[in-house]
Amino acid sequence: MLKSLYIATTAPRSGKSVVVLGIMELLSRRIGKLGFFRPIIRRTEIPDNDIELVRSRYGLPFSYESLYAMTDEEARVLVTAGNIEGLLERIFVRYKDLERRCDFVACEGTDLSGMSAAFEFEVNARIASQIGAPLVIVTNGHEKSVSDMIGLVRLAQDMSEGEGCTILATVVNRVLVDQREEMARQLASSPELKNPVYVLPEEEDLGKPTVGEIAAALGARPLHDAELDLNRVARNYKIAAMLLPNYLAHVEDGSLVITPGDRTDIVLGSLAAFHSSSHPRIAGIILTGGLDLDPEVVRLIGGLGPTPLPTFSVDEDTYGTICRVNAVGARLTPENDRKIAMALGVFENNVNLPELEERIEVSRSTRVTPIMFEYELVERAKADKQAVVLPEGNDERILRAAEILLQRDVVDLTILGNEAEIRMAASSLDLNIGGASIVDPATAACREEYARTYYELRKHKGVTEDHAMDVLLDVNYFGTMMVHKGVANAMVSGAAHTTGQTIRPALEFIRVRPGRSIVSSVFFMCLEDRVLVYGDCAINPNPNPEQLADIAVASAETAMTFGVEPLVAMLSYSSGASGKGEDVDRVREATKRARALRPDLKIEGPIQYDAAVDPGVARKKMPDSDVAGRATVFIFPDLNTGNNTYKAVQRSASAIAIGPVLQGLRKPVNDLSRGCTLSDIVNTVAITAIQAQAIGE
Repeated sequence: MLKSLYIATTAPRSGKSVVVLGIMELLSRRIGKLGFFRPIIRRTEIPDNDIELVRSRYGLPFSYESLYAMTDEEARVLVTAGNIEGLLERIFVRYKDLERRCDFVACEGTDLSGMSAAFEFEVNARIASQIGAPLVIVTNGHEKSVSDMIGLVRLAQDMSEGEGCTILATVVNRVLVDQREEMARQLASSPELKNPVYVLPEEEDLGKPTVGEIAAALGARPLHDAELDLNRVARNYKIAAMLLPNYLAHVEDGSLVITPGDRTDIVLGSLAAFHSSSHPRIAGIILTGGLDLDPEVVRLIGGLGPTPLPTFSVDEDTYGTICRVNAVGARLTPENDRKIAMALGVFENNVNLPELEERIEVSRSTRVTPIMFEYELVERAKADKQAVVLPEGNDERILRAAEILLQRDVVDLTILGNEAEIRMAASSLDLNIGGASIVDPATAACREEYARTYYELRKHKGVTEDHAMDVLLDVNYFGTMMVHKGVANAMVSGAAHTTGQTIRPALEFIRVRPGRSIVSSVFFMCLEDRVLVYGDCAINPNPNPEQLADIAVASAETAMTFGVEPLVAMLSYSSGASGKGEDVDRVREATKRARALRPDLKIEGPIQYDAAVDPGVARKKMPDSDVAGRATVFIFPDLNTGNNTYKAVQRSASAIAIGPVLQGLRKPVNDLSRGCTLSDIVNTVAITAIQAQAIGE
């Protein structure tokens, strides 16, 4: 079984970071203690970008310093002295220090300047051979012919084998989109090459820097204090030297406009064009020469209200500024969710992941870690795509999450709301949600049919036909009816609505599925090294024994659905038979009922939390229990206890709480917190899609 792999590039600007991210995402699905290592990094005041990206995204529990061996200055001294063996020995020792603490280590090769690409690749191949890591070769296919690529790939593979390396795979990146399919076919069939060879298409935005990266490189000052969208991609640069009418004729989508700071007409015209549906939307403005706009103009702009258009000022003249802007390269940074999703989409849609997994030959960890859990959510949702409706199309977070979901091809999306307003909002945020269907309940032709259905389902409650038409204007009722009618498989809402507003329609006409007595909920609590299931922390205030038993069985089934082995702890203030009282007796009765419902499950109760989770305490309090000390599913006796406990664990243990995930409905509807993040939305949509898959089986 492999312990590591090494990713090295044959040439600059090969998009190695995309491959690193894709492979780390793949490994995080299968590996418990995953490490990341770079033998040599550039010595700068800013930490290495790829180390920070991987540490942040995958929560690596290692210090920054432990993830690399030396700086380029230190390496250059050894190379200049001809001490290659000393360089390799130092890298090997540092690598082994990390490897001992990991189940698997992904290594990323150097990206230095001042040496030839061929020599640098040879050094990387030698490093990979020394640490015993098979090689993933990344090469740049931009504007190259198939015959050129066959020659380049063969040369890289021959050099690697000459250094004693095993080739795991070769990735040809940045191939022109219309050439990708033919190049992939010919490279795969070439007898000269070691397969597999994967071909990734050029994704223009990945190769372009963002406005924030450019502003940081220039040391630019923001014009105003409003919250700016710094993740806008600068697709091209425009020097605005013409008069306004001529300038507007040359602007393109994603242009970064560079103009002297005294060109008030350009600034005001750009702002007007940004908010106009008739002109392309620029990425941002850089004002040069250290010339400040007139205070009255600044006040005028401030009075227009918050604008996401980034506007900066620099002291350098226009020529010097454009030279420096041209030198800024694109990066994948931890905070740019959009580029990360785009990169993963390119990798996952063009690499044979099962084949690569088989070649890596890793074993699945028996413990489900948070990284594995979140990765598995997306992978399982993608495996059998479901149609999910998002009613809150007027919420920026929903639109941003929608783009990520579409980029990674996780689900088919329907977004509810006014189409013109949603398209305008997406455009102003520089989001691509073209793959989503947008439906406005106010104008939808199906609203009348939905209202008739609602009337028939609720007329016994006094609902009239006119009232039904009004009710179906509510996006949550409309979205839930789409699920009820089978137009969508599931719904996720709650970013801008209360839990009651989100789930009330589902309780009215989707209702509880056979075999369940109530609708309940769980949170997936992602701790540092495991995922636990907490129920019910959101729905039922004071469940009786029958309801508690139902919650326990439903929570165990939910855990199994998402790959968590259910060891169920029925929590109370007493463990075993030691305590008495109404509350503990209720839990004891619920435990009996749950065991009768599902004798195949391991269910323990009543049990205290410490005895459920701590093996040492379990040995003292409940030594004969199969669950004590090992519990994965925790059933709280009431909402007060459950809600407070999950929030306490979330804050004090820095856990990620995913949920509430509703269980017991005939079709899945899930509720978001109004404080939800993009990650919360993406995870909840994936969870909801998997629930829909299970119901459809």
